[in-house]
Amino acid sequence: MTPSPFEHVDHIGIVVVDLDRALATFQGLLGFPLLERHHAPEHGVDLAFLDAGNLRLELLQPIDPTSGTARFLARRGEGPHHVCFVVSDIHAALEQLHRQGMALVDEEPRPGIHGLVAFVHPKATHGLMIELLQRQEP
Repeated sequence: MTPSPFEHVDHIGIVVVDLDRALATFQGLLGFPLLERHHAPEHGVDLAFLDAGNLRLELLQPIDPTSGTARFLARRGEGPHHVCFVVSDIHAALEQLHRQGMALVDEEPRPGIHGLVAFVHPKATHGLMIELLQRQEP
């Protein structure tokens, strides 16, 4: 068995229709502290990260109707979108997954909010979109 390139879960991404309403639920009613909020037109979303104890929740509101996140919302509605795992070397992780025949959304990493990111296609992982994150050094 090949060793996993994944170190730990960083966050779970949840697509929402209205970020403010979702924050009222997750922050206000459920008590998850807000860590940060971003307007990210380069990614086609407004987003917020919340502290959920041993991982973070990322709430994603599409702002570009042509984005993949907007298409996801139109097809599936609000709900879980991806699970993000930290990797130490995203290039090596992608190469390993490619060699193993995994379908990738991204052959090369791209800039994300907290470092380099790439996605594994959900068709390769029984419907679960997996994000790989190589965190930037502060």
